[in-house]
Amino acid sequence: MDEKKIDIKVDEATAVGQYANLAGIRHSREEFIFDFAFLFPDGPAGKLLARIILSPAHAKRFLDALASNVRGYEESNGPIPPGDAPGGVGFIQ
Repeated sequence: MDEKKIDIKVDEATAVGQYANLAGIRHSREEFIFDFAFLFPDGPAGKLLARIILSPAHAKRFLDALASNVRGYEESNGPIPPGDAPGGVGFIQ
């Protein structure tokens, strides 16, 4: 299969990226919803930074790509230690 080159435009603010230290995942029959948030270190508050909605097929491709990247990272840098998950965190809309 021939790969098509795709030119994706990105503005500077998006290219800089955002740091998230919390992620939530939900799903329905039709979609997976990924919420990325920043939990403030000095209090029980945070801010939702992005919500990404994927089809089930795209979510599975994302899972495979993430697993492949984590394996590559650990092969180069050693095992990633499990971190402590924040307790009692809920998203408020």
